[in-house]
Amino acid sequence: MRIFVRRSILPTAGLLLAGGTVAGPLTVATAAAAVAPAALHAPRLVSTPTTPFFISHGGVHATTTSTNWSGYAATGSTYTSVSTSFTQPSVDCSKGNGYSSFWVGLDGYSSNTVEQTGTEADCSGGAASYYAWYEMYPKFPVNYRNTVRPGDSISESVTFGSGGFTLKLVDSTEGWSQSVTKKLSNAKRSSAEVIVEAPSSSGGVLPLADFGTVSFSGSLVDGSTLSSFNPVGIDMVSSSGTPEATVSSLSGGSFSDTWKSQ
Repeated sequence: MRIFVRRSILPTAGLLLAGGTVAGPLTVATAAAAVAPAALHAPRLVSTPTTPFFISHGGVHATTTSTNWSGYAATGSTYTSVSTSFTQPSVDCSKGNGYSSFWVGLDGYSSNTVEQTGTEADCSGGAASYYAWYEMYPKFPVNYRNTVRPGDSISESVTFGSGGFTLKLVDSTEGWSQSVTKKLSNAKRSSAEVIVEAPSSSGGVLPLADFGTVSFSGSLVDGSTLSSFNPVGIDMVSSSGTPEATVSSLSGGSFSDTWKSQ
């Protein structure tokens, strides 16, 4: 079994806000207000990458299974940039607590770092919360205070240059953008991904929230369409092999990812 880096949620840690400020250990109510004062009801719990579990089946456009990732990953080279666009999904909280992330990143598939930015759609206590973040492992993630709502048009990119990694996220519906440049000396840039993820707690992978279907478009790696890199397609399955999220075929830079009933 091959091992790759992923984000995980650590409920007992302090919450990081935009700008890197540590809020410290928080109650659920306080954390929710810190993430997005405008109506989030559950915290964006602090996350650090650990390892997702992939089983590779090989071949061109190979399909892989993972217990926490679903999407596409370009591998086998050194990459400089990755980007995508999508409409922020809503989550159905009638099924109980669940968590879902929608991000682009460099590294993580076959290396021990991740440089990534994305949005979240979580359910806690019957209430949905939506927000945005970036992460440069091994540092803790940073959550933005900006409003994110279902139906928003989101664009994400991670780009490596002489100044380091620039992580940019734009919510054109709400009219805001966030961009930071960070350095990470040991990053290999050995993969480029567009991913739906079920984050993890210290006890393992958390339930994947029912996000319906998310459609990614205009996905580029190093300025070329994602499909031109023959990326690995990743389906998410439970530890027992039950499908949890599956990717469609890839056309240029477009594909969809669909939650499966569990």
